[in-house]
Amino acid sequence: MKEILLNSFWNKSNNIISIVGAKWKYLKRVTTTTYVTLLLFLFLTITVSALSYVGWIDLAKYSVHVRKKAESMVPSFVFIEPDKKVENQPMRPQILEYPLDCNAWNKTNTCPTTYPKSYKPLNPNNSTCPEYFRWIHEDLRHWKNTGITREMLEKSKKYAHFRLIILDGRIYIERYTKYSIETRHLFTMYGIVQLLRFYPRKLPNLEIMFDTDDRPVIPEREFRRPDSGPPPLFRYCSDWQSLDIVFPDWSFWGWGETNIRPWRSMLKNIKEGNKRSQWKDRIPLAYWRGNPLVSHVRKDLIKCNVTDKQNWDTLLYPQDWKNQSKIGYKESNIEDQCTHRYKIYVEGWAWSVSEKYIFACDSPTLYIESHFYDFFIRGMIPQQHYWPISDNDKCKSLKFAVQWGNNHTHKAEAIGKAGSEFIHEDMKMERVFDYIYHLLNEYAKLQIFDPIVPQDATEICSESLACPLDGLWRKFMEEGLEKSPSYSDPCILPPPYDPQQLKTFVEQKGNATKQVSSWESEYWSSLNKKQ
Repeated sequence: MKEILLNSFWNKSNNIISIVGAKWKYLKRVTTTTYVTLLLFLFLTITVSALSYVGWIDLAKYSVHVRKKAESMVPSFVFIEPDKKVENQPMRPQILEYPLDCNAWNKTNTCPTTYPKSYKPLNPNNSTCPEYFRWIHEDLRHWKNTGITREMLEKSKKYAHFRLIILDGRIYIERYTKYSIETRHLFTMYGIVQLLRFYPRKLPNLEIMFDTDDRPVIPEREFRRPDSGPPPLFRYCSDWQSLDIVFPDWSFWGWGETNIRPWRSMLKNIKEGNKRSQWKDRIPLAYWRGNPLVSHVRKDLIKCNVTDKQNWDTLLYPQDWKNQSKIGYKESNIEDQCTHRYKIYVEGWAWSVSEKYIFACDSPTLYIESHFYDFFIRGMIPQQHYWPISDNDKCKSLKFAVQWGNNHTHKAEAIGKAGSEFIHEDMKMERVFDYIYHLLNEYAKLQIFDPIVPQDATEICSESLACPLDGLWRKFMEEGLEKSPSYSDPCILPPPYDPQQLKTFVEQKGNATKQVSSWESEYWSSLNKKQ
């Protein structure tokens, strides 16, 4: 792209020289002022081109975006090629892209400095973020009155897999010896690096601790005094008895161990999978596929599988990931699993990564009561986005859900559509970046210390994380790379709930679940009477 810019400027210089030669006689007759002006313009053009050629001036920073009526300066990452204008249609901007530069990394082992340090979005965003963003305020409420001190942060170190520092737009990592499951830590770091590529220099300086294990470890009961100073610790899920700060999980940027691609690709694939069959034409049963060995809840679920002696209207398939890797993951493609009218969600050792993929299938999610929550589920409502399933009597609860849905097809289909739309729209990749941006930005506001880079910390970037890898891990990082800054600003963070709003919202969800439980009891009571 830089060559295109250079050619554009050099061609401009050559054209001017040609014009001057052809019209020399005419120019002799113009006034001295005009003559001097043209010579100055020629000199300036050639000088700028020469300085750009040797690298003293970056012409990309001065690219011009042609609008309908006027010219205005745009961010350094935008360049408009001189295509022909289509009638009544504005010219579309060509975005400068910055792919992985592994050649440079392999030579120097230093992060490239070519990526834009700032940007000016073409489309300022005046939209409000989805409702579930309000939980950011709730997750950080415990430090609202005291702020986050250096002492509080250091208390988190014994749980953390790494410390992450953002300082002047650069990211540093201090890694700890604690074992991290698979490559979670790498893809989590990679996700934050992509956030800074998507919104360069938008985040203030900050310092966080991150634990990539499943279950929360900061119990709320130990920090109830106003001056107790709970340690701020980020992780993928929490529960109602813990203070861990929830953060989008690593699989949004790919999960190489299970052949799950980055989120943008997965959403596209699942959307195509949804088109293969209309909801009413899908198998009218409840479907689940997963590893039943990770928790007693899943082992209990498998008891609800169809046999020659019982039928709970379910089809449950145990997943052996080692075997799937041997056969090329032929039976585990998520986009191929949108074939049943109902999809079952059940937690694993904690919450399950499968949650977002299950919701995306246009089928009602039969959500088995979970003890854990991730960053988005708190914004979803029973009977609107999913159908609640009792954890105490799963088989009967699942049977009733399927029977109710097959007898109320319009309502059931609407629940499936609403849950799926929530995932495809309110949780598209841009919104995930917005969530992380606002979470970290609000966290940084609470810091009452200056972030520093520890002696043992190293700078990370896309190249430092992706280039040393191979196989699916390298492939998914390349696929999940943000090659250009965003077109727009982040959405606007909604205000926190006031106590009454939060109470009303929680009661609304609880009442919807209780209503389903009541319907379920009536259903089984009527069947027992008939027998």
